[in-house]
Amino acid sequence: MTDFNKMAESLMAGDRRALSRAITLVESSRDDHRKSAVSLITLLEKKSKKQAIRIGLSGTPGVGKSTFIEVFGSYLTDFGLSVAVLAVDPSSVRSGGSILGDKTRMTLLARNPAAFIRPSPSQTHLGGVARRTRETVKICEVAGFDVILIETVGVGQSETIVSEICDIFTLLLAPAGGDELQGVKRGIMELADIILVNKADGELKDQATRTCADYSGALRLLRKRPQDPEGFPKAMTVSAIEKNGISETWEVISDLVGWRREKGYFQTNRTDQSKFWLLEDVKYQLLSVLEKDPVKGDLSKIAEEVASGKKNLALAANQILQEISIKKGELG
Repeated sequence: MTDFNKMAESLMAGDRRALSRAITLVESSRDDHRKSAVSLITLLEKKSKKQAIRIGLSGTPGVGKSTFIEVFGSYLTDFGLSVAVLAVDPSSVRSGGSILGDKTRMTLLARNPAAFIRPSPSQTHLGGVARRTRETVKICEVAGFDVILIETVGVGQSETIVSEICDIFTLLLAPAGGDELQGVKRGIMELADIILVNKADGELKDQATRTCADYSGALRLLRKRPQDPEGFPKAMTVSAIEKNGISETWEVISDLVGWRREKGYFQTNRTDQSKFWLLEDVKYQLLSVLEKDPVKGDLSKIAEEVASGKKNLALAANQILQEISIKKGELG
């Protein structure tokens, strides 16, 4: 039987093996592991109230997220901060497997004693954010990390769920124009706190500057949010390769976090996120009931009746909900 008090003490002491074990536990889909994970998280929340700065990083594949994270993370560790990187890898819809190659893409940061990189399969969950990433963030906070970087799979409508985990949502984009510029969804821009136009170097520098100006103009047209001070959200240019704009990025993030803490928006945001994840967990548990026998068999039968036209879809959905209510009691 796992000694959760001992694991918690090891975590708070900075034991990396305990950290890895705890994360593996919360990522597991086994019912017994899930119960243990809930017990561990409950204990950790009582023992530690540390709040790291959680930074979500999203961007299209090829924009240079890994390079930026390695350079930015290294800057933060040189600055005297400890950094955890939670890189959510795409899972296969068929096999559930994932590439998990982030440690090979961030070799310098992976060897840095003040940094910790944890690839995590997204398990095809909405938004590319692993189902238990939120709990992994809590574990990293207890382990004493000052900054937690959450890298997501890419930009899409569902990627906006990352904003429900982080304190600062950063959108990393490449120099673009015309149709490429139009391709960035308004919904994502409305959630972004900072837009970083990467690759502002060499032949792309002028284009990156123009792209940044275009995004700045677009951001000014959006409705001002109460949690933003004057000038936010904002767009900036950076070059991960030349390490330009890295210190400025951290300065802007620190200023924004400080302002939100002072005004009370920082804690309000986390409270709202807790409410969001409560509902998400309830939804997940309800869906998990559908995967259990005998509910799964009943669901397949009802689905066949809908497909053959024997049963109305809306009535069938109501029947399924009734089945869940009955079987939930039987399954305990």
